[in-house]
Amino acid sequence: MTVYDFKAKDIAGKGIPLSQYQDKALLIVNVASQCGFTPQYAGLEALYEKYKDKGFAVLGFPCNQFGSQEPGTETEIKSFCETSFGVKFPLFSKIDVNGANTHPLYEYLKKSIPGVLGSEAIKWNFTKFLVDAKGEPVKRYGSADKPESIEGDVKSLLGLS
Repeated sequence: MTVYDFKAKDIAGKGIPLSQYQDKALLIVNVASQCGFTPQYAGLEALYEKYKDKGFAVLGFPCNQFGSQEPGTETEIKSFCETSFGVKFPLFSKIDVNGANTHPLYEYLKKSIPGVLGSEAIKWNFTKFLVDAKGEPVKRYGSADKPESIEGDVKSLLGLS
């Protein structure tokens, strides 16, 4: 099993097979519009723009499970991301990343790369998973890890360093 075996609804509610990202390295992030880490959208978009033509994509998954910091509708989320941060990377419909209704993609990511002390739970918004071009998760980053601080890992994964 790989990331490419999953499906998710895009921000418009259309079912998307993640196999459409086959052969691309991915940074999968649970995002929120009203979080102290929300300015990371700018760094995520910068990474996406810089490497999207080199086999890389950022996939944003809004989640309202942490302090209710993503209360808006998909339309509001998309508008906020585009107008506030110029986000062009793919955004998906709101999901749960913990608990009984965890999206299957996140079940897979958390089991593949547990967090600190082996905990699988996502601790907060803007947890990031770096996935190689074979669809295998290779590294997990916490909320405080800024996108620019992981650029070296992205470049390495793309064979650019």
